Amino acid sequence: ALPISKKDGSARAPRRAFSERWVGGVTRHPVLVSIAVVLGLGVVAVPALSLDLALPNAGVLPKDSEARQSYDIVGEEFGPGFNGPLILTGTIVTSTDPVGLMDDLGDAVAKIDGVKDVALSTPNETADTGIVQIIPETAPDDPATADLVRELRSHHDEWLDEFGIDLKVTGFTAVGIDISDQLGGALLPFGIFVIGLSLVLLTVVFRSLWVPVTAALGYLLSIVAAFGVVAAVFEWGWFADLLHVAKVGPIISFMPIVLMGVLFGLAMDYQVFLVSRMREDFVHDPDRKSSDRATRRAAALRAVRSGFTGSAKVVTAAGLIMFAVFVAFVPEGDSSLKPIALGLAAGIAIDAFLVRMTLVPALMAILGER
Repeated sequence: ALPISKKDGSARAPRRAFSERWVGGVTRHPVLVSIAVVLGLGVVAVPALSLDLALPNAGVLPKDSEARQSYDIVGEEFGPGFNGPLILTGTIVTSTDPVGLMDDLGDAVAKIDGVKDVALSTPNETADTGIVQIIPETAPDDPATADLVRELRSHHDEWLDEFGIDLKVTGFTAVGIDISDQLGGALLPFGIFVIGLSLVLLTVVFRSLWVPVTAALGYLLSIVAAFGVVAAVFEWGWFADLLHVAKVGPIISFMPIVLMGVLFGLAMDYQVFLVSRMREDFVHDPDRKSSDRATRRAAALRAVRSGFTGSAKVVTAAGLIMFAVFVAFVPEGDSSLKPIALGLAAGIAIDAFLVRMTLVPALMAILGER
């Protein structure tokens, strides 16, 4: 029975829940909604194209920190490269003139673009190992410093033939650059592995190819959009003062792989919550076996709407809880952890509310019984 109005005694329709109204609007124009979400997240992801990775140093600490003040003074008075010298070292045990050899090597190194100064080029006391201390023109986390490390390594064979030294580039700055390169190089294999595994598992669970494909594409959209948010704040400087960002520049190297791992687990959870309920409602609808295509499509649309309504509260609560956990670390958290916290908070909000609760119902409505 319909509720009775207190004023005139006439019957009135019950108020629909917000989730029911939301999914109704999304599935009424699914193509337009899908295009709007994809284009919108594509725009948000644009800053990710300039994403630079580096290990943190004293330069990202708050300005009232003594370590940050020391870092800034050294950079201002001696040059930014003094905060991150590079080391060239190798065995010179076969040399008959170790001092002259190291002088010649130091002169060759000083001619490399990006080298501000060769602070030291000398053999050790036993004359079996040589060391060259290089001061770059740029700061430790500057991409130009990473280019200098690669340039020095590219001269390995040339200097081996000329000086007879098997030179290695090391030092804290070079090690940090190597770690960043290793982590950056691991992103693609890691992404292929986790997405490929999810495609297999979701195909088995839902007995559908389209559901895992949409889940994986939605995850990729969430990831690149989250990267874009982090790059816009910590590299472009948008809202940097509001979020108390101590210094704009490269982002901690561990951010992308941590973000990809954590967000993958949460995104697949939200996907299973929503789509498994939709599939359950569709399986129990007798119209799905109809010979009429329009009837089957109507049954699929009903399942999308009822499944979304039944799962929306769970996904909303889970998304809000996880968002609150990570966003709390952004304003006053550790400088090195802020990019990770912001990336996770933005990624969870984007994935839960834009991808899973907006894009996915729209795509399911487009796919219909598939």
